[in-house]
Amino acid sequence: MTSVLVVDDQDLIRAGLVALLRTAPGMEVVGEAQDGETAVARAMQTRPDVVLMDIRMPGMDGTTAAARILSSVADPVPQILMLTTFDLDEYVYAALRVGASGFLLKDTGPEQLVEAVNAVARGDMLFAPSVTRRLIEAYIRRADPAAVIPARLGILTTREREVLRLTAAGLSNAEIAGRLHISEATVKTHLNRTMSKLHLESRAQAVVLAYESGLVVPGEAVN
Repeated sequence: MTSVLVVDDQDLIRAGLVALLRTAPGMEVVGEAQDGETAVARAMQTRPDVVLMDIRMPGMDGTTAAARILSSVADPVPQILMLTTFDLDEYVYAALRVGASGFLLKDTGPEQLVEAVNAVARGDMLFAPSVTRRLIEAYIRRADPAAVIPARLGILTTREREVLRLTAAGLSNAEIAGRLHISEATVKTHLNRTMSKLHLESRAQAVVLAYESGLVVPGEAVN
């Protein structure tokens, strides 16, 4: 059973999300919140598997709430799936940086939404990774990617860096396994070790770091 906390400042939208998830097989809504502060408190109380979080709310926005939840809730830390109206949104990019697992547009269909919640609950790669990659590339082009982190990636093995590069380029675990002639379980092991070494909360955060460090260059083909 996947437990979900639903956060949205609009009562009608929040009620619709709660109703949808309650009818989905294997889903349990353990709470709801109308703002970021309440979301943080409810997450600490209910310890959900997934927080479905509106990104733009009055007061504490979804990005700040996500950061608070990820730093405050003891293991296992919830996966955070952001909801937004715009697919190129600076708030979404900031949320991915602090460790949100991915994002969905508010006009996403019911089946896709349930599928996305299940995906992040399993710890899978970002839902719609191609869209997420486009978002990251758009903001990296605006920023100064620079010299932030190459040294930080030096603690990774050659294989871990390669798996991270292919993950950031949008390949699935199965595709990476085929490309490197290793098992999917081994791919997951390399990613988990990478996240542990780099003190990252989510695979989305790992993808952002790969772009910001220059390990992956926006628009570059994956070899």
